[in-house]
Amino acid sequence: MGKWFCLCGLAGFSAIAESQRDWPAPMTTMLVGQLMVEQLEVAQTTSGDSTLNWDTTGWYGGDYHRIVMISEGEKAFSGDKEWHIERTDVSYSYLFSPFWSLQGGVGVKGPLSSDGSREHYGLISVTGLAPYWFEIDSSIVLNERGKSQWSSEVEYTFLLSQTTYLQPRLSMTVNLSDDNHAHRFSGLDTLQIGVRYRREITREFAPYAGIYWQTKHTAFQLADVWKKKTTSNLNVVVGVQMWF
Repeated sequence: MGKWFCLCGLAGFSAIAESQRDWPAPMTTMLVGQLMVEQLEVAQTTSGDSTLNWDTTGWYGGDYHRIVMISEGEKAFSGDKEWHIERTDVSYSYLFSPFWSLQGGVGVKGPLSSDGSREHYGLISVTGLAPYWFEIDSSIVLNERGKSQWSSEVEYTFLLSQTTYLQPRLSMTVNLSDDNHAHRFSGLDTLQIGVRYRREITREFAPYAGIYWQTKHTAFQLADVWKKKTTSNLNVVVGVQMWF
């Protein structure tokens, strides 16, 4: 009887092994990419100045490892009318938890027309979803002169209907050290608080309108003394969000 059970068991294992040969192979890691235009907008201040602003993110890779490129900046329609890059950086991104990724990379910022005043930097960032679905992007930046900044963006998306959204957003940059070359004092550099209403025409294309308040602190030299200048303004914006 014991031999019979052994023979039946071996026959069963052999049948399973034979059937496994026809099973599909496990899914392999797929490399995909996306270009997300978070903001492409025209902003009009209460003082009459207007700018073209952009905020884009592109990435390529798998679930855990990605190459990420971020570009933010503005083009003034009055005054110096320069293209000014707030940040353009390329980073390696690693997903270390279901909702959070760690990034490290290099970048450049400054006026597009003047190579001598551009600033090169390295950065470390943490991005993800905090409890209650707050989107957070927080970075430490260190430039070639050893001067550092901390910047953070927090936003939340309220779903008003299947195609309409209300998105409040807060962003701030803090200088962790003085940098006379870049006209920056340690302390708060820029603070921006706003809200945008967005309606999807398709999932990939959504125009929006909004309003935001911004304050910025800069340093300027008067004789041999550096002083701080603060400017604040209220902006009305219209733009579009899209992705490919």
